[in-house]
Amino acid sequence: MGSLSIWHWIVVIAVVLLLFGRGKISDLMGDVAQGIKSFKKGLQDDDKAPEKPAEPVKTIDHNNAAPTAARTDVGSKAV
Repeated sequence: MGSLSIWHWIVVIAVVLLLFGRGKISDLMGDVAQGIKSFKKGLQDDDKAPEKPAEPVKTIDHNNAAPTAARTDVGSKAV
């Protein structure tokens, strides 16, 4: 009772064909194949991305001028 014979598989396949029909199964398999192809194409696109040359690094030059005196009246008001 633990293993399935060939007759069990034939009955299972017949029931699946009756429920889903031949057309729906072939459409489903076509969709699966299309998904695999698009997945492989996506992987190839990821490999091609590093070939693009990198943009030069932009830097900001700091001024060496002396900092201005800090304002002491900010936040304190005469009451």
